[in-house]
Amino acid sequence: MCGILLTNFQHVTCNSFNKALKLMSHRGPDYEDSVEINGLFMGHNRLSVIDLDNRSNQPFSKDKLHIIYNGELYNFKDLKKRFKLDVTTASDTEVVLLMYRKFGSKCLKYFNGMFAFAIYDENTGDIFVARDRLGIKPLYYNTNGKNLLFSSEIAPMLEISPENFDDFGLRQYRKLRMTVKNYTVYNNINFFPAGHYWLNGSMYKYWDFNIEDKEPPSDEELADLIESAVISRKVSDVPVGSYLSGGLDSTILSYILKPTHTWTVGFPDNNEFFWGNLANQGLGSIHNQTIVDSNEFIETASWMIKKRREPLSVPNEVLLYLMTLEVKKRNTVVLSGEGADELFFGYHRIFNWAYNSNKLDLDEFDKKYCYGTNQDYEVLDFALEGIEGKSVLDKIAYFFQIDHLHGLLRRLDNSTMLCGVEARVPFVDHRLIERIAGCPFDWRMGKSFKEPLKRIYTNTIPKKIIDREKIGFPVDLGTMFNEVGKTPMDSWLEFNLDTLTRTP
Repeated sequence: MCGILLTNFQHVTCNSFNKALKLMSHRGPDYEDSVEINGLFMGHNRLSVIDLDNRSNQPFSKDKLHIIYNGELYNFKDLKKRFKLDVTTASDTEVVLLMYRKFGSKCLKYFNGMFAFAIYDENTGDIFVARDRLGIKPLYYNTNGKNLLFSSEIAPMLEISPENFDDFGLRQYRKLRMTVKNYTVYNNINFFPAGHYWLNGSMYKYWDFNIEDKEPPSDEELADLIESAVISRKVSDVPVGSYLSGGLDSTILSYILKPTHTWTVGFPDNNEFFWGNLANQGLGSIHNQTIVDSNEFIETASWMIKKRREPLSVPNEVLLYLMTLEVKKRNTVVLSGEGADELFFGYHRIFNWAYNSNKLDLDEFDKKYCYGTNQDYEVLDFALEGIEGKSVLDKIAYFFQIDHLHGLLRRLDNSTMLCGVEARVPFVDHRLIERIAGCPFDWRMGKSFKEPLKRIYTNTIPKKIIDREKIGFPVDLGTMFNEVGKTPMDSWLEFNLDTLTRTP
């Protein structure tokens, strides 16, 4: 929905703060503003999705409480009614602020949505910052003593406080195509941990899910949960579309949503257009296909890295961005299928290995999960250490639900918000995750993969899509990175780091 920026760095002026804020104006092209209160700068880039009126512009203030907020609270109308909140707007922003005034940090347990926000209480001097349970909305922070810097993106932070690259963060990227456990590739800049809030210098965890064994839901209960997750994400005052690759996940979401427009992307000779068109035969949406050529891919990837000041995780991040440029012409909000593979063990090769293993072997995890030829067992050990669980499957399932999914969510947010489009992810509804975590392997995967989804929707979506083998976004790196002595993935990773480190 937006971009937020907060700092109290003493050298910052109104001009320098607004210059930094403008670096993420793509996140909120509809309105941009900032305030300075008692030495604290708060800035906001607005993408208008709910209550398009200027009364809901941010920073938003009420009774000396000031908020900058990025995200959507899908149940904000229910909360407004349930707690008889005295509102002056039709926005979820005001509901977040009033819920905080009423419940303090405990307001978070009532929220169903994706969010990152900061509240400054001028009455008490308190600064409260929070991020949603799974980290759907991005938030970075740099705190050093009394110096505070929070931002939706890294580029504004580097404008305010330049930082060197972090060696261990770079090593994580080379090995995992992402950073884990709140690292970034920069010194002193970290991801704000998902499911946490920060109050006056201290970080607190407010959410996790229980991996203890539990009975699976009935097909009816599961179908109701999924439908509720999709329908709640229709809350919008602007058109909502859906990605539709013809894969199982995006097809299910599209058939529940029934959007006017659906979207897919690919190369001229390497795409999923047949499957997208097949899925749409029973849906009847206006189905849009974006075609990308190899030269456009390389040029766009380089631009994205320089713009974001971060490496890209996987090559299909570029395709997502180029498709979403087209999406923006018709939709400001789009549904995406991230999260289903983590819930229903769609990565069947690694989950089958984990289920049949008695110990967590780093060599095997490396072979099943990692790409490229770089060897770094310290990074692998760091990524997996401390994960609770009785079995290898418990540990791997938790890693995928928290760390792997976080990488996918970052890819999605970066690619869509760069176009001024908000992506929503129904399969990352925390109610689904809480209900399914700990359910038996045989139920979650079944005889093939994602069997519960196939069973529930077998009479709803085309049979060929039910029976289709899982494939990822098609990007032929071998054609674009044909370097002697290097694998295509090694070349992709080094291309990202070379481009990033050369960026002034």
